[in-house]
Amino acid sequence: MENKKLTMLTRLLDQTGSPRKTFETCMQKVIGSIKSIRAYYSGRNINSSDVDLALMMVVDGCFILEFINNLSSDDNNEFSNNRLRSTNIALDLVLLENQIPYFVLLDIYNYLTVDRNLQRPALNTMLKFLLDHINPFEEPLKDDDQNVRGTILSDHFHILGILHRFYQPINFKLPAIKTPPTAHSVVELIKVGVKIMADKDLAWPLAMKFDNTLRMPVVRIDNFFEVVLRNLIAYEQYSPVENYVTSYAMAMDMLVATPADIAKLGKLGVIVSHLGSDEKVAHMINNICKNVNLQDFYYMEPWKKIAQYHTKHSPRQFRVFKRT
Repeated sequence: MENKKLTMLTRLLDQTGSPRKTFETCMQKVIGSIKSIRAYYSGRNINSSDVDLALMMVVDGCFILEFINNLSSDDNNEFSNNRLRSTNIALDLVLLENQIPYFVLLDIYNYLTVDRNLQRPALNTMLKFLLDHINPFEEPLKDDDQNVRGTILSDHFHILGILHRFYQPINFKLPAIKTPPTAHSVVELIKVGVKIMADKDLAWPLAMKFDNTLRMPVVRIDNFFEVVLRNLIAYEQYSPVENYVTSYAMAMDMLVATPADIAKLGKLGVIVSHLGSDEKVAHMINNICKNVNLQDFYYMEPWKKIAQYHTKHSPRQFRVFKRT
C-alpha cells in the first residue's frame, strides 16, 4: 500500500490549492508534537529521526483521512465501490500495531478543514462510518454515547481505542470474581429448558442477560470478526482499559463446546455464519482467547443465575424429584 498512500497523500494535498505549503505546514505541526509521539510508542524501538518519523505520521495520517472520507462519500470511488477491498483496508486500520496517535490525525484534519478551507464532514462522523464498516455485531454503533465522545477528544487514544469504547457498558458496576464462572454449553442449557434468543434491545452492545431466557446480541462470524476481536482483546490485555470484549469472547467460548452449539445458535438467529461450516466457527471461538487471562468477567450475574437454573433443572435433579 505504500505507493497507494503517496497517491492518496497527493490527491488530498491537491484539494487544498497549495499542496507544497500544506505539506510543509503539516510536517511542522507534527514535528512540534514529536516528543508526545515518541512517548506514545514508549517501549518500542523506533530508530527513525524526528523528520522521518514526522513524515511517516503525515503520510499515514493523510492516507487515513482520505480513505475514510472516500469510504463515507456518496460519490463513486475505488473504495466505496469495492467493499472487500475497503473492508480489508479498514481492518488494517484497527490492527494494534498500526495505530497512530489520534491527536496526530486531529491536528492534520483541523488544519486542512479550518485553515485550508477543505470541506469535509466532522472527523467523528467519518470515523464512525469506518468503524460501522467492520463492526461484527448486527446492531449499529451508537454515536450518542458520551463516553465515546469523551474518548475521541482525548489525546491518549487511537482508532482501535475508539472502537473499543463503542462496546463499553454504561453505568455498569463490575461484579467481583470470587470463583470462576461455571461453563455450560448451549446444547446443555437447551436440554434443561433454557431458551436462548437474539435480543436487539440490550443495555450495551455486548450485553447478555438471563431470566430463564438467555438474551444475546446478534453477531456475524467471518474472518473479519476474528481480526476485530483479537485486536480488541490484545488492546485490553496490554492497556489500562477494562476487558469487556475479553469477557464476551470468554462467555462465547463457554457456550460453545462443539459444532452442535454453533448449529443451535445459528438456528436461533444469534450467530450469522459466513465461514461455511459449524466446525470452523467453533474452532475460531474456542481459540480466540487461548492464553488470555480472565481477570474480570462482565457476565457473572447472568452466569450465576444460569448455574442455579441448570442445577435446579438438570436431569439428575428431575430423577430425584420423580423418585421422591
